[in-house]
Amino acid sequence: MKTDVVIVGAGPAGLMLGHLLMQAGIDVVLLERKSADYVLSRIRAGVLEQTTVDVMDQLGLGERMHGEGLAHDGFYLADGDRLIHIDLQGLTGHGVMVYGQTEVTRDLMDAAGSRGLEIVYEAEDVALHDLDSEHPAVTYRAGGETHRLDARFIAGCDGFHGVSRQSVPDAAGKTFERVYPFGWLGILADVPPCNDELIYANHENGFALASMRSRTRSRYYIQVALDDRPENWPEERLWDELDLRLGPEAAARITRGPALEKSIAPLRSFVFEPMRYGSLFLAGDAAHIVPPTGAKGLNLASSDVAYLSRALIAWFKQNDAAGVEAYSSTALARVWKSERFSWTLTNLMHRFPDSGPFGRKMQLAELDYIASSRAAQTTIAENYIGLPL
Repeated sequence: MKTDVVIVGAGPAGLMLGHLLMQAGIDVVLLERKSADYVLSRIRAGVLEQTTVDVMDQLGLGERMHGEGLAHDGFYLADGDRLIHIDLQGLTGHGVMVYGQTEVTRDLMDAAGSRGLEIVYEAEDVALHDLDSEHPAVTYRAGGETHRLDARFIAGCDGFHGVSRQSVPDAAGKTFERVYPFGWLGILADVPPCNDELIYANHENGFALASMRSRTRSRYYIQVALDDRPENWPEERLWDELDLRLGPEAAARITRGPALEKSIAPLRSFVFEPMRYGSLFLAGDAAHIVPPTGAKGLNLASSDVAYLSRALIAWFKQNDAAGVEAYSSTALARVWKSERFSWTLTNLMHRFPDSGPFGRKMQLAELDYIASSRAAQTTIAENYIGLPL
């Protein structure tokens, strides 16, 4: 079977790219190694930059997002005693949209069938071939049979552990990585949020985050050691710790409830360069990971997809290769700026084992400066809403 583009991975990045290319009349096939139900079961962040909102609107899939999502004009930093408001709308003229990544994925999946977007779920033994040629191919097993897809380009949107990046020869790429010495313990509960905007808190015990999925569903996190386990945190202990770390003002508004989900996620910063090898392009988590502080993961995937879709549409429809040639460098320029912001915010808000009392004082001094400086708040706000494409 032949197609124009094979997309490996049917998470939000792959689905967005598939819809954008199909909208332009380019033939695509998506391959996903997991089931559709499994893809929808993955709980991820839900703060959308305008770039991501624009992609969904461009696809005509933004109705539910605008109806059920929560438009936020700001967020808070906390130092254990006070809340410091970052007025995104007042400082930049823009805000963000709180709408779960699972819901974005659901909207993209639900539209695939009616729009003729072909997705092969539970595709096993996916292998990429002849990437350094103009005639790459992908083989996979489905329904007990081996299949082959010949294409002009392959887009690797299959995440950090996917086959796409692993198919790039070692000599053709370079990895930059920092693994953080802690993780986030998260709890999801059907209780109203404690605040109308997100709170990122720095406390002597460690970081905490108060966020939400809707007006009736809350998502909270605390920083824990990498070797900690969710069972070490019975719900009463976890709620008590959130009260402490988020500070008295937020704690007074916390509604406790049973956990729908509780898990620990490690944190890492990771970039693979370049984001292209021959006829293979990498996008999203296949090329980069950011710590969730600052909510850049899905939004970086969206910006990758925006760049890549424009480049491929120009190549197929206008015989213009400029965007294809520039894709990696263009995407990486934005990736590194987002990595810098996530790294900076992570260092500001978390307790590091080797930072000691001096490091803690430096964090508090920085937060005190941010509280009194419009310039500092503007820098944070510009990065939080997302840098322009």
